[in-house]
Amino acid sequence: MDSSAAAGIPGLDQRVVGCRACPRLVEWREEVARTKRAAFAEWTYWGRPVPGFGPQDARLLIVGLAPAAHGGNRTGRMFTGDRSGDVLYRALYDVGLANQPSSVSADDGLELYGVRVTAPVHCAPPANKPTPKERDTCRSWLVQELRLLRPTLRAVVVLGAFGWQAALPAFAEAGWGVPRPRPAFAHGTRVSLDGPEEPGRPDRPDWPEQVDRPGRLDLFGCFHVSQRNTFTGRLTPEMLREVLRTAAGAAGLPGRN
Repeated sequence: MDSSAAAGIPGLDQRVVGCRACPRLVEWREEVARTKRAAFAEWTYWGRPVPGFGPQDARLLIVGLAPAAHGGNRTGRMFTGDRSGDVLYRALYDVGLANQPSSVSADDGLELYGVRVTAPVHCAPPANKPTPKERDTCRSWLVQELRLLRPTLRAVVVLGAFGWQAALPAFAEAGWGVPRPRPAFAHGTRVSLDGPEEPGRPDRPDWPEQVDRPGRLDLFGCFHVSQRNTFTGRLTPEMLREVLRTAAGAAGLPGRN
């Protein structure tokens, strides 16, 4: 077993926090942390890459885009302290996957039940737009996270087209079978990915479709919880809850209706 696998998710999170691979993102996140927003003048901003959040034996993974400059870049936790997070964590609470309906700081007691939240880019980017090079540079972190989650992971919800385009190559690199041509993003789409071959486990093409094959993954597309989508009604709370309920069912999580 290599050292990264031995350290598990906590070790991965520590390495993510120390990353300085993308000069533009390093400069931006640290500048935002120094200048701050007037409403958060008393805060000590995190100003570093934001690791994933949630249990290391998660059955469901939610993949976003990148931390918000005054959200995760301020609090140090994914989707915490901004309006997108307000929508996401409220929906997770409503379907029984979180212990509280809001998330304002990294020490507010929020717990996720069988769910982990991550992103293909771990630093807040200018104008919320990472470059393709920054996306590709950051992919190795998502690949490592997927490999570490492999024993328990059964479903993934990807928020938005950017996350979808970034996640598919990561799934392929982590060993899952991604269809060709790669499936297009759409809200409510569902794609099954064949699991990576495990040592000592023969391929079983005859396995009945309804059996929970080892490593098999259901991938769901969902509009991003951005203000642009939620304020205009492109993504409603019920639309988000429906995707989360379906994904939780595919992951074998109890949740609630």
